This record gives sequence, C-alpha cells and structure tokens, in this order.
Amino acid sequence: MSQPKITLDQWNALVAVVEAGGYAQASERLHRTQSTITYTIKKLEDLLGLKVFELQGRKAVLTPMGRVLYRRGKSLVAEAARLEHAAAELARGQESEIRLAVDIVFPTWLLLDCFAEFAVEHPDTRIELIESVLAGTEEALTEGRVDFAIGGFVPGGFLGDPLMQVRFICAAAPAHPLHQLGRPLTLEDLRIHRHLVVRDSSALRSRAGGWINETRWTVSNKATSIRAACMGLGFAWFAEESIREEIDSGALVPLPLEAGSERFAELYLVYADRDTVGPGTGRLIEIIREKTAAECRSRNQPSMN
Repeated sequence: MSQPKITLDQWNALVAVVEAGGYAQASERLHRTQSTITYTIKKLEDLLGLKVFELQGRKAVLTPMGRVLYRRGKSLVAEAARLEHAAAELARGQESEIRLAVDIVFPTWLLLDCFAEFAVEHPDTRIELIESVLAGTEEALTEGRVDFAIGGFVPGGFLGDPLMQVRFICAAAPAHPLHQLGRPLTLEDLRIHRHLVVRDSSALRSRAGGWINETRWTVSNKATSIRAACMGLGFAWFAEESIREEIDSGALVPLPLEAGSERFAELYLVYADRDTVGPGTGRLIEIIREKTAAECRSRNQPSMN
C-alpha cells in the first residue's frame, strides 16, 4: 500500500479554512500564521493536482472537487481525534468520565434510574449527558463528543443495536378547543391550531421536526412543550412515557384523530467506537439494555434487544 501524500496537518488546515470562514480566521483557530495556512493549502493542491479553492470576488470558496475533499477530510480529522481519545481511554484503563448523547424521546426517568444503579458501582465516574433532539444525536457522535448515543437511527460509519420502540400519541389539555369538537379530528382541524415542536439540537443542520402547519411554537426542551400543552397553549405528538403522569392525572388527553393519532419510532444504541469501549462505559450500556428490556416487558411493549 502506497503512503498517503497528504498529511493530517494539511487536511486539518483545509477543514479549518472552510469552517472558520477564511485563511485569517483559520490561522487564529489553529494558532498559526496566515502565511503558513496559505502555504499548507497550496501544497495540498499541488500534491493532489487540483484546485480546492477558487476566488469569487475577494473570497475564497470551495470548488466542486474541493467540497468532496472537505467532506472526506473532515471525516478523516474526526476519526483521528476519536483514535486519540480511544488511546487515552485505553491508557487509563478505567474511564474517569463517560459521555453520552440521548434523544429526548428516551424516558428520562428510566435513564436516571440507569445512572443511579451505575453510580452505586462506580461512584467516582463522572457522567456527561447531552440531551439531544433529532440530528443533534448524530452530530454529537460525528464530532467525537460522546462515547455512545441513543437515537432514532444509526449514522453511516457507526455501529449500533436496536434498543426499544417508542410510541408517540397526539395529545392536548382537556379544555383545548380540539377536544370540544366532539368528533374524530381531521388534519384540517389540526392545521388551524397551534402545534408545539421541540427544536432540532444540531448546530449545523436540522431535520424536519414533524410540524404540520405554520401556526406553531418551537421550543428547546420537552418539559417546556409538555407544560405549554398542559396550559392549553397547543397540541403535540409526545413520546408516551414522557407524558405518562400527565395522562394518568388527566392534565393531557389523547386527541381523537381519524388517522395518525399514534406514531412509532425505534431507538438505537450507537457506539462511537465499539472496539475501544472501556469497562465503565460497557457496564453502563449493559445496565441501560437490561433496564430498558425489563421496562418494555412490564408494559408488553416491543423490546429491540
């Protein structure tokens, strides 16, 4: 196998110029002179035999080939960072900190119950939790900010296993006007009322949040959405376990939709790097699997384990 022509330092410079917004900004980000960054990019272009950037006015923008190289280069730099992190974890033996991203549709009480059991066995291990929404879970993985994640799909380049199925129900406060219609509701009925949506937590890109009309409030926390619904300020599709107390108390009532009153989604446990999972991380994952499976059995719900 031939040795690569381009060094990791050169790929890192390319990523920095794109993401920082220019050569001057990249020099600040990498703590190197602007002339050094310029030379590094010129050397990369010479070795590859193609132009990565082209001038449009006074601004350097990626060429079509440059966009391809940027995407591949970013993955390479991220993988190098993950490798360094894995080496550091292996050198320590027992992790001092476990980092995970969990989509907010996973039951919060169940996650905290898992943490509590883990803390009895590993009281000194820190846990860094990112409560993510939609693409924010994938972003935490691809940026190397977590050791594993629980989310709605397995991103390309990662390994993951099915964990559980989540049921979503469309609900609103009992005094909400939709409940007063006294008949099965249509999509048109919903369109004229406020839809409560939780914002995608990804900083770089967002996926559609499932909203059905322009009359909506977008919030950043599921607790805010639940509280707003209980106050009669709108309706939403909630993960059933997130509003179990509100349903049991009557603060929220499922809406009688003609169709689509419930939805289902699968959650997966995704590893940042399965080969380098430390003993603490492995034990926390084991607890999450066991408790999730037990909860699904207790409610006769499908467990994906």
